[in-house]
Amino acid sequence: MTVLGIDLGTSGLKVALLDGDSLIAAAHRPLNVQRPHPGWSEQDPQAWWRALVDGLDELKACAPQALAATRGIGLSGQMHGATLLDAAGQVLRPCMLWNDGRSQAQCAELEAAWPALRSVTGNPAMAGFTAPKLLWVRENEPALFARTARVLLPKAWLRWQLTGEAVEEMSDASGTLWLDVGARRWSAEALAVCGLSVAQMPRLVEGSAPAGQVRGEWVQRWGFARPPVVAGGAGDNAAGAVAVGAVQAGDAFVSLGTSGVLWATTAGFAPNPGQGVHAFCHALPDTWHQMGVLLAAASALAWWAQVAGSDEATLLTEAAAATPSSPCWFAPYLNGERTPHNDATVRGAFAGLDAGTSRADMTLAVLDGVGYALRDAQAALAAAGTVLTGADLIGGGARSALWAQRLADILALPLHQVAHSELGGALGAARLARMALGEGLGVAAKPARLRSFEPCPDQAALQAVRHAQWRALYPDLAALPSPR
Repeated sequence: MTVLGIDLGTSGLKVALLDGDSLIAAAHRPLNVQRPHPGWSEQDPQAWWRALVDGLDELKACAPQALAATRGIGLSGQMHGATLLDAAGQVLRPCMLWNDGRSQAQCAELEAAWPALRSVTGNPAMAGFTAPKLLWVRENEPALFARTARVLLPKAWLRWQLTGEAVEEMSDASGTLWLDVGARRWSAEALAVCGLSVAQMPRLVEGSAPAGQVRGEWVQRWGFARPPVVAGGAGDNAAGAVAVGAVQAGDAFVSLGTSGVLWATTAGFAPNPGQGVHAFCHALPDTWHQMGVLLAAASALAWWAQVAGSDEATLLTEAAAATPSSPCWFAPYLNGERTPHNDATVRGAFAGLDAGTSRADMTLAVLDGVGYALRDAQAALAAAGTVLTGADLIGGGARSALWAQRLADILALPLHQVAHSELGGALGAARLARMALGEGLGVAAKPARLRSFEPCPDQAALQAVRHAQWRALYPDLAALPSPR
C-alpha cells in the first residue's frame, strides 16, 4: 500500500513516499526560525506550505506513478505552536513555536486562575505550551486576539490547507493545556480561562483515524489517482514512537532531535506535573505516554558547531580522540528548560574553562551536558513510577556512536540504534495513514536493531558522580539575572 508521511519539524519539512515501510522516494526542505526578541521563536506558516508544495512537486517529478497510487497521508508535526486564524481562515500572525519562552508570566496566571489545571491536563503550565501563548496574545495583542476565530497546531494547519478540514488528534492536542487528557476531549474550563471556547478548536480524532481527504485542486496538481485519505497523525514524538513500535506499555525511546525526549508508553494516564513530566495521550486509542523533555539536544551540538566554526562530524571526530572525560562542563539550557525545572528564563553555559581547554573538551562537554539533562528527566520519570530498562534511539544525534555510548553510560541503560531512524516521524505518520485505511496495529512493528550500546560499569559509575557534580550548575544559572 502506497502512503505518504509528512513530518513538519522545526528545522525542516520531510515528505516520504513509502510502500509499506519501504522507502520509494523522499524530499526535504529546510525551514528557518525567526527570533525577533530574546526568548521569542516564530515561523511563518506559509513557509511550511511552500516547503510541502515544493517537496511534493519533487516527488511527482521523480516518482510520478508511485505518487499517483498514494492512498493515504499521515501528518507528524512539531507540537505546541499557536497558529491563529481569523473568520476567513487567514493566518493572523507568525506561529509562536514550542521553544518560545515569552509567556512565562502567563503560566503563573493560568495556574492561579484554574487550580484544577494539573489534575485535568496532567501537566504544569509551561511557556512552550499553547495555552499560555494565547494568554500572552490576549494581554499584548488584544485587537488580534479579538479577531481569532480558530487556533490550530502546526500540522493541523497543514491539514487545513490540504483538506479544508479543521481536525486535530489526541497526542498533539495534549500539549495545548486545553485537553482533558484522561478523558481525551477538549476541556471547556481550560479554554474559558484563556477567553476561548470549544467552538474555536478543531474537531478531535484519534491519530489512526481518517481525518479528511485531499482537496480536488491538490489531487490534480500532484496527479493522485483518487483523493488520498488524510489520517489524524501524531505530534512529532508520538509519531516517532509509532515508527519504532513503542506502542505497548513499557516501550521506551530516547530522541536526540532539535529537542531531547525520554519517552515511555503507558497503559493509562499517569501524570507527575511536579517534576515537569509530560503526561500526554498517545496517537493510538486508549494509550498514553510520559515524556521528559529537553528544549535543546542535537540543536545544542549544532549551535556549538556554528560557534566553533566547524561542522558536527568534524567536532565528533575530534571528541572521539580526546580524553574520556571532559575537564569542563556544559549546561544545555539554550532556550530554557522543561523537565525537571520548568524554567523558560534560565540560559546555558560552559563552566570550568581554563587556558588549556580544547575544542574537543568543549564538544565532549556538550554531549555529556545533554546526557546529564536526560538523566534528570530519567529521574523525574522514575519519581512518576516509570523505571526504564532500555530504550531505542531516534533523531539526528542518535547516528553518532560516540554520543550513543556516552548516553548509555550516563543513563546506565542499554540503548539501541534501529533501522529506518532517518525517516523518524515521517515513517510513524505513514504507518498511521495505513491504520486509517484499515490496517491494524501490527503495522507499528519494532524495527530491526542495528547496533546496541551497553553501559560500561566503570564509566557508568563515573558518570553518576559527574552528573551529581553537574547538577550544581542549574541553581547558579537560575540565580543569574535574565538577559532580556
